Amino acid sequence: MPKIFTIALLLLICGRANAQYDFKKVDTWLADNASEMGGRTILMVYKNGQVVYTHAVNQLSARQKMVNKFIARRQGKNADLDDYTPATRQPVASCSKWYSAALVMTFVDQGQLKLTDTVGKYLPVLTQHGKGNITIGQCLSHLTGIKAPPLKENLSEMKAFNTMDEVIENIAAMPMEGEPGKTFHYSNVGMQIAGSVLEKISGKSFETLFAERITQPLHMTNTDFGKGKIAQPAAGAFSTPDDYLKFLAMILNKGTLNNTRILSENSVALMQVNRQTKDVKIAYAPEEAGDFGYGYGEWTLGNNTVSSPGLFGSFPWVSNDKQYAGFMMTLYIKTTGRHERYVTLMKLVDDALAGK
Repeated sequence: MPKIFTIALLLLICGRANAQYDFKKVDTWLADNASEMGGRTILMVYKNGQVVYTHAVNQLSARQKMVNKFIARRQGKNADLDDYTPATRQPVASCSKWYSAALVMTFVDQGQLKLTDTVGKYLPVLTQHGKGNITIGQCLSHLTGIKAPPLKENLSEMKAFNTMDEVIENIAAMPMEGEPGKTFHYSNVGMQIAGSVLEKISGKSFETLFAERITQPLHMTNTDFGKGKIAQPAAGAFSTPDDYLKFLAMILNKGTLNNTRILSENSVALMQVNRQTKDVKIAYAPEEAGDFGYGYGEWTLGNNTVSSPGLFGSFPWVSNDKQYAGFMMTLYIKTTGRHERYVTLMKLVDDALAGK
């Protein structure tokens, strides 16, 4: 089916579903906030087995268009100034963590890995540097105790490595800032370790495993971890609103989508338990996280809601109480006001779905 026809059909179906609810306040909010979120945004909402809302706003200013053109020239690409669609593909930064944690949990479900397994069992270099007692569960919840560099600095450093083993050697040499399990430091380190463990267990690349266990069974045809030398499980995914919403629908449906089971109900539940207990010291958490807690690869927002926002502003969430999922795609760096925007947006969508 031609791509244009597929998008048109999807929008037609969404339009019919939209009629069930009044999203006018959400429309207004998107229009009012788009300029602060990179100039463009799209929001999709899934409930009762279908997409019930899709709305995009394009308010790119002259300056934002100029920046996009500059970045595109540096990358040897044509500038993308069009409206976002459900098929728009772009990097989703830390939204990747939810994907990667789910991949790890498929190994737990199959008995190939335990959350209590220590990483030194698979990566001896970490044992040599006093980090071998860190567990897989601690890797997924930013409780490794490792003092990681700032996120942007870490992403830049990754370009210098040619193999996953080189990356792990670099992590092994990082200092500790607290006891594993007792110190929370939001970073890319734990997920990178977990991804390396999966490669050691399976003998396959992280990208191959992700395709086999997540994107192919969910028919996420435009999602992967790029074509770099090394996969970055914590921040390297490229995805689309349509694809990410399929993943969220699977989480909402307790591990299944279209009669295909990806995760066990138990694994989905374990991922959503807040690991920031009272005895955990917060060494670093991004400002936009506010008072959110953290599970495995996802933030716990209260009211039985979970999310995994990205550095570039994209915001996926699942409301278990209200039985829906939402994904907002954006592309901007400035984090001021993000937390408040996330909270406001979720409230507006909650109200629309409740008929308020």
